[in-house]
Amino acid sequence: MSTKIIAPTAALSWENIQEAHRRIKPRIHRTPILRSATLDALAGAELFFKCDNLQKTGSFKIRGATNAIFSLSAAEASRGIVTHSSGNHAAAISCAAAWRGVPAWIVMPRNAPSVKCKAVEAYGGRITFCEAKVSARTETAARIQAETGAVMIHPYDDDRIIAGQATAAKELLEDAGELDAILSPVSGGGLLSGTSLSAKYMRPAVRVYGCEPAKADDAYRSLQTGTLQSLESSDTIADGLRASLAPRTFAILRELLSGVLLVTEEEIIRAMELIWERLKVITEPSSAIVLAPLLKPGAANSLIPGTTKPRVGLILSGGNVDLRTLPF
Repeated sequence: MSTKIIAPTAALSWENIQEAHRRIKPRIHRTPILRSATLDALAGAELFFKCDNLQKTGSFKIRGATNAIFSLSAAEASRGIVTHSSGNHAAAISCAAAWRGVPAWIVMPRNAPSVKCKAVEAYGGRITFCEAKVSARTETAARIQAETGAVMIHPYDDDRIIAGQATAAKELLEDAGELDAILSPVSGGGLLSGTSLSAKYMRPAVRVYGCEPAKADDAYRSLQTGTLQSLESSDTIADGLRASLAPRTFAILRELLSGVLLVTEEEIIRAMELIWERLKVITEPSSAIVLAPLLKPGAANSLIPGTTKPRVGLILSGGNVDLRTLPF
């Protein structure tokens, strides 16, 4: 399968990311960076956790959603917004649309966590459920867009979304100082693409790695083969990581990413439990995944050769968990 590849550095400049940050700053939190001596010892590294699980709507997604919706003209915004998402982007779009005073139509898979569906409804989003397949999401969203005339804001295949998500790593690099590497979850690739771009522009020597469930390894396979791979469905516990890369995010990651790290379901659960215990914050599996690769013996030094105790930033992407269904 051939895929049209865009030029990522031409698509999104450092000025685009700075402009996005200025646009969203009045509406989002500048989330804290947490440390843990115990987790440092387990990982053999100095870890800096960027806590976007404490962000408004409970995830980093509000960054991109706010940038995208407040980039629209008044005429565009008045038509309303339509998107598809398994949860966190859906809540963020619903919230940002409410701030803008426009309706939001949200397509969600039937297996989306109830806590995330309730959040969408609380922010005023109008949910339409579909089959738990990527194709069903896109087809249903296209139908609703045709019926309503709403503006489509894709969860990750959108420069405005990527620029907004890039502000998380921008803040991390500003607040943590010199880092050797940054680890971020990867699903559709919006956060990881933005992270890679901020790192390239701010600290070119920083290595950026994506973290992905072995049960949903399409990003890993895409970058290994050089051909965009898709994943129709997955039952990974990391429900926020069930989407696949898009041409736009694939192009950026092919150019800038140092690699994708695969972890098992058991490793994700262990990392989640450790973060809850040691950092005293709620993280969902899709967020806790960034710690999992570093718990393997010698992992930190193998990812950043030549360092005895590397300084690693980890983006905790979200904290929207149904507390009645914890895996531990």
